[in-house]
Amino acid sequence: MTDVMKGVRILEVAEHMFVPAASAILSDWGADVIKVEHHERGDAMRGLGSTGVLDLSRGVHVLNEHANRGKRSIGLDLASPEGVAVLYELAKTCDVFLSNKLPGVLKKLQIDVDDIRKHNPDIIYVRGTASGPKGPDGNRGGYDMTSFWCRAGCAQSVSPPGLGFVLPQPGPGFGDSIGGMTIAGGISAALFKRERTGEPSVVDVSLLAAGVWSIGPAIALSAQSGQPWALGAGAATGSKNPLTGLYQTSDERFISLVMLQGFHYWPDFVEHLDRPDLVEDERFNSVEKLAANATAAGDIIREEIAKHTLAEWTEKFQTLKGQWAPVQNTIEVAQDAQVRANGYLTGSTTSDGRDFELVTTPVQFDETPAATARAPEFNEHCEEILAEAGIDTERMIELKVAGVIA
Repeated sequence: MTDVMKGVRILEVAEHMFVPAASAILSDWGADVIKVEHHERGDAMRGLGSTGVLDLSRGVHVLNEHANRGKRSIGLDLASPEGVAVLYELAKTCDVFLSNKLPGVLKKLQIDVDDIRKHNPDIIYVRGTASGPKGPDGNRGGYDMTSFWCRAGCAQSVSPPGLGFVLPQPGPGFGDSIGGMTIAGGISAALFKRERTGEPSVVDVSLLAAGVWSIGPAIALSAQSGQPWALGAGAATGSKNPLTGLYQTSDERFISLVMLQGFHYWPDFVEHLDRPDLVEDERFNSVEKLAANATAAGDIIREEIAKHTLAEWTEKFQTLKGQWAPVQNTIEVAQDAQVRANGYLTGSTTSDGRDFELVTTPVQFDETPAATARAPEFNEHCEEILAEAGIDTERMIELKVAGVIA
């Protein structure tokens, strides 16, 4: 049973990926998500293809699908009093109100906490922001590259000293997806609290907070030592343990070893290197000697790993007792037998019949991967959403003529 959020209704007034990714997760878990989009252009995410940021030549806007899977869409003019009035009607039927509008915009549109709760006192109100709602930058926008990656310390910490530039995020929506997952957890906890106490919460999650949390151990160490976290010169092979680090294969790929109990795994590891002679080598035949001669051991490992390709080592290391992983690209991840066996990718189909795959939400219930559905077309569910809120056909026509709804 994966529909653990069945019966929960979420009203989303948000764009791009960070906040929409949160309700996308909850949609996969069974929630009914009503996505309110700009009445003319829709979510700005839909326009990325026309800006040259995204290639849509294959016919599927997978970034939009990632963040808006399974939702229902209505185009609504929130700059008009009539549009806000309709939003209030929708809010009466919902458990959660979710937005990434700036605090000043929420007040201007009259959809802040008090405004929404006048019409639904029990609603859980959720804000996703760049840097948090308080402080000097509380009313400033941002993206995951700025707030999650750079401001939170992630970018500087992963960029090797002397590189000459700062490494960007590893992929689009990286911080957004992590932040969205955090919001989904916050909403789940708030729903649980309301179920137990009857009290609705105001939930705040920022990209900065998610980034700071993600690199939290390094920040704690830095606060303790007074030194910023940085990649050390010995990070590639480890200082005292040759079975931790990254080793290059013959095809210029890499193997990651993280065997923290190095000497425990040493005999089995060197057998897999086809170097059983190293088991009794006097330089490495005790915990103390292996640590003292870690550089020499690392040099031998590097030499041996360089003799074969990543694919060959991946096959050979299937029986390795210690902890390791191939350093894979995203195509290889999609084909990974472990990813497939656990259902970490799932299929869907666009409204015009194009098949595509998305990564599933990372939590499974009852050993079952969460299924997903396609993202909605713009304004696809306008009439049914309004009807559910008690708005009759005559008023729908009036709203349409006035340009309040798309």
